[in-house]
Amino acid sequence: MTITEKQKRWLKKQVHHLNPVVLVGQHGLTESVLAEIEIAMSHHELLKIRINAGDREARDAAIAVIQERTQANLITRIGNVAAFYRANPDKREPIVLPKL
Repeated sequence: MTITEKQKRWLKKQVHHLNPVVLVGQHGLTESVLAEIEIAMSHHELLKIRINAGDREARDAAIAVIQERTQANLITRIGNVAAFYRANPDKREPIVLPKL
């Protein structure tokens, strides 16, 4: 699902107060970490992930892998923290994005 810039700005405001749900440590992005991200993404829809492993290029690569594997939209990235959004229509109270 593609989101507009207006929706992305709105999501940035919503994610600002959240704490990181998943932490990627020194061992990098393993299959178990990706599975945990998938579970968290289904449950929360909007989440922060802290990537402490490696340098900037390694963090960029990890973010790209997370986007590809979870089919989530990257909302923002500041330093080693990235925020992702993926809609879950099966959730009891899904996040309702503002209209275009």
